[in-house]
This record gives sequence, structure tokens and C-alpha cells, in this order.
Amino acid sequence: MKYVFAGYVYTGDYNLPQAWLERIKAYTGILEALAKQNIVISIQQIDYEGQYDKNGVKYYFKRFGSPAYFPSPLHGFIKSLKPDVVIVQSFNHPFQVIQLRFLLGKGTKVIVHNHAELPFTGIKKYLQRLADKYVNAYLFASHNMGLGWVQKGNIGSANKIHEVMEVSSAFAPMDKEVGRQKTGVTEGLIFLWVGRLNANKDPLTVSKAFLEFAAAKPSARLYMIYHTEELLNDVKEMINKSPQKNAITLIGRVPHDELQYWFNSADIILSGSHYEGSGTAVCEAMSCGCMPIVTDIDSFRMITNNGKCGLLYEAGNAAKLLEALNQTSKISIAQKQKASLEYFRSNLSFEAIASRIQEIAGSL
Repeated sequence: MKYVFAGYVYTGDYNLPQAWLERIKAYTGILEALAKQNIVISIQQIDYEGQYDKNGVKYYFKRFGSPAYFPSPLHGFIKSLKPDVVIVQSFNHPFQVIQLRFLLGKGTKVIVHNHAELPFTGIKKYLQRLADKYVNAYLFASHNMGLGWVQKGNIGSANKIHEVMEVSSAFAPMDKEVGRQKTGVTEGLIFLWVGRLNANKDPLTVSKAFLEFAAAKPSARLYMIYHTEELLNDVKEMINKSPQKNAITLIGRVPHDELQYWFNSADIILSGSHYEGSGTAVCEAMSCGCMPIVTDIDSFRMITNNGKCGLLYEAGNAAKLLEALNQTSKISIAQKQKASLEYFRSNLSFEAIASRIQEIAGSL
């Protein structure tokens, strides 16, 4: 089967294919796994023109430009490739998807992949409803996330919704001592938080609960890695006022490749997110054998096998997070870590996602 992956967003900040593919490797690994049994073509729009082959995937780099209402050059190129399946990235371009369907005809299957987009309202909502007639299937990180689109009327039927993880992890387990030699982490029960310091990621709730937890568990340590600083001053103020202030270490920005050492240094990954399209950091942590303690939201229910790999708590509720943290002394963390790694390999890995996509496409 021939798959073509495409989208309507132009990223002019990159002009080298190798650098761009390195930037999106949490996604391209899916294509490479799919290419082991299929023809896979990916159209990428950066400031570069040319063809690039990597690990069985044929990449066409084009300068079609930012989303156009009538992207005829892109659609014409897709048609010239004679695909069996086209997977469109993002739900934000329903008008363009309608045009694509009319150009390709009914013989080509069109699948749209959700990447944390929320349902449109107003006139754009009706465009999504109209485009739904021309889409064969939708991919969501969680089936319940897709049901939300049906309930709001942007998608007509739940029958088109399929649960597929958005991205995966290129990281793998390593000896914990090797990881800790790199990070300098040496003592206690180690927790890790990775994300933006914004309201959605909710570092304040995480910090508040952990500081209370550390009062009863002085050996526990939380390391916080972040690449934006919206709430940094608030987090610092909360930590510095606490008698347990040494329990939390603010690391700041870390190059992505070095995160594998941090994930392999930690025992438990924490998240306070109120909403996630999938949960890349948690997925990467699980690929290294971390147990997740994360919020009880649709994407995290999926990524943790409904909490079987770790513990879930109500988003924004520090008391509930504290309860979850206190449970760590009553459960086998090692068993949860093993379950996390096994679930990652069977459901969240590149190979598992590619297999699921192939299964869905074959059923259409």
C-alpha cells in the first residue's frame, strides 16, 4: 500500500532536511516503521526544495508556503504520487481537505490526524462538519477525545474515530547509574517533571503537593525541566517559602537528546496537565521505564492504560496529587515501571503505532 503524509503548514525556520527530520523524529519514526511493509512518502514544507530518502521513507521537501485557501500545487503533487492513503496532519484545514478529496476522487482513502487541535466554533465548525463527509477516518490519541468532537457536532459519527498515539519516543532504558552519572542525580526516590511553566501544565499544583509530600518523605526529590518560564517566579516563590525547599530542584532548559539521561535517572514522571493532545514527555519517560503519576485526562488515561501503568489524579487538585504521591509507599514502583515499559512497547512504540495505522487503513 502506498501512503502519503502531508500537511498545510510551512516552517521557514529550517532549511536543511537533516535538521528538520531530527527535529520531528518523534513523529518520523512512525513513518519508518510503516515503511518496512509499505511505500511511504512524506511531503515536508520547509525552506528547502529537494528529495531526501531516509530509512525507507521518501521525503519530498517543497516550498508551497503557508496555508493557502486553494493549495492547488500541493494537491496536484499529491495526486501525481498516486497514493492509496493520504494522511493529513491537523484538523485545522477542513476547506483544503474538501478540495483534496474532490481532486483525488473516491479511490484514495483520506485520513486526518489530530495533533491536539480543538473543535472549531462558528462558521469554521460548519466547514469541519462539511469536510467530515469527505474523510474516511480520524486518528486521535484517545478515543474519548474524538467523542468530544462528535458530541459538539464537528464530526458526524464515532465510527470514524480510531485511537492511535500521536508520536512516540526514540529513547530506551539504560542502566540507571549511567543516567545518573550524566545528570548528577544520586539520592532518594527521584521524580521528574518536564514541560512548559504555564497554567495548562500547572507546575504550581505539582510543586505544592510535592512540597507537602516531601515533609513526610524527606528522601524524595523532584527535578523540574522546562523550556518556557511563564510561571517561574511563582514557582520559585512557592518553593523558597517552604521548609522543604531543597526537595525541588529547578533545572531549566535541557537539550532534547539529554532528556534520555534524565528519564533514565528518574523513578517516577509527574504531570499536572489539564489538557494534552497526547503527552510526549510522559511517553518518552515510559519508554525509559518511568512510572507515571499524571492527571486523569483523556490522553493520559490512554497512555497509562487507564492508570494501570501508574496513578491518576484530578487535574488542578493538589490534595488528590498528594494522595497519589503517598500511595508510592504502598505499591510496588518496580512493578509499575515494568508495566509502563511493556505497555509502551506494545501500544506506544513506533512499531505499534505503524501497525495500528496499517490496520486502520486496511479496514477502510
